[in-house]
Amino acid sequence: MGKGYADGPAVEEAEQRLDALERGREPAPPPERPAVYGSTEDEPERHFIGWLDDVDPDELFASGQAWGLTVVRRRPE
Repeated sequence: MGKGYADGPAVEEAEQRLDALERGREPAPPPERPAVYGSTEDEPERHFIGWLDDVDPDELFASGQAWGLTVVRRRPE
């Protein structure tokens, strides 16, 4: 049986949020994560490049793929 949209951790999290709302409690926001922002040739304006645990800003800069890199904490959307 193939996996659909209603499988895995995302569904469990959504069900927990619904349960909390039904009990009259506002669910806690997701935790902040370190996010990498910078510029690239394709998109010279500062933009989100990826999560720090998914991309290596030092490697991106050294390779010339990105510049003006900063790491900021933000909540996933």
